[in-house]
Amino acid sequence: MAKVVPFKAIRPKRDKAGLIASRSYLSYSQKTLKEKLENNPYTFLHIINPDYKSQKKSKGIAKFKLVKKKYKEFIKEGHLFQDKKACYYIYLQENSQYRYIGIIAGSSVKDYINNQIKKHEHTITKREKMFKDYLETTGFNADPVLLCHPRNLAIKKIIKKYEELRSEYEFTTTNKTLHKLWVVNNMNDIRNISKIFEKMNTLYIADGHHRCASSALLSKNKKNNNNYFMSFLIDENQLHVTSFNRLIKKLNNLTTNQLLTQIKDRFNIIQNKSCTPTKKDEIGMYLEGKSYLLKLRKENKENDCVNKLDPAILSNNILQPILNIIDEKTDKNIKFMSGKVNFEKIKELIDNREYQVAFILKPIPIKAIKEVADKNKFMPPKSTYIEPKLRSGLTIYPLE
Repeated sequence: MAKVVPFKAIRPKRDKAGLIASRSYLSYSQKTLKEKLENNPYTFLHIINPDYKSQKKSKGIAKFKLVKKKYKEFIKEGHLFQDKKACYYIYLQENSQYRYIGIIAGSSVKDYINNQIKKHEHTITKREKMFKDYLETTGFNADPVLLCHPRNLAIKKIIKKYEELRSEYEFTTTNKTLHKLWVVNNMNDIRNISKIFEKMNTLYIADGHHRCASSALLSKNKKNNNNYFMSFLIDENQLHVTSFNRLIKKLNNLTTNQLLTQIKDRFNIIQNKSCTPTKKDEIGMYLEGKSYLLKLRKENKENDCVNKLDPAILSNNILQPILNIIDEKTDKNIKFMSGKVNFEKIKELIDNREYQVAFILKPIPIKAIKEVADKNKFMPPKSTYIEPKLRSGLTIYPLE
């Protein structure tokens, strides 16, 4: 039984929604971030970067206190307000390639702890505590965890009903993506949404493992709204999964020929026009201006739900035994690059000798991700890049 609840969101005034909502600040280059902050006085980035004009930047709790102060200023100045009634929120994100629509709600920390909300990635203790301190100090959560659920006709029917009504927000961002949000404040619809999720045994984290873990950590210290965290609940069939490719700086003192020879012990290597993998157990490799496809030999294959996936095949057969990259989370010899990045960029980095070799991976199917989560196992870090990526500040979950 999945427990979800409506909540009284703090959110932008209708005429400010498109100006306030922003991508994650980590997704902006320093130049773009500076431009946004200087040219848009309403962007949520001002809340996250309250001391951007200061010569000396604050860190840790001191920085989080400044974030809270700026957040309170936005409310006092009327840019943000709180709904008087607990609501659900239907959110749409659509562009020429993809369409995502689902429900923003409060999800139960208890469900996460009890593994009814299932995970597929490890979290880093240091980051968990940092996010916990952030939530505890600022008193709000502005970034929903992306959760997926099986296709459900009853949810689809409710969403369709609201799509035919005027949305509370409608704006288009510079990447040509349409954003819409509807406020679900009808009591019958609220009850129905809650009951539908109560009939679901399991939800899956698609994106936001550290946000879930930090909310669980916070719930041990406090009560009230800390028993829930903000989530965006979406049909699993809508998710778009992209791979993370791996770029390696140094070859562990191996020459190119020595590297190829050692890889041949475990893989069949085919030089090819493209290094984009398409077949099972196939990994692409770009090395010294040449493209290769690596096919794991039968005797090296494993049936374990994690070890049969490309990221683990690469880790277990090349990164660890040959390149001596033991902990991918901390090793500075490896760079993870989203599969959304054009291959020409990767090629340029290798050709310019900034990195020595690139490994190109296929996206992991949702079915395989769920299998890993159901068996309480974990994939290697940066195994998936899952969309949609949500805007910060469109709905804010108050924690005090």
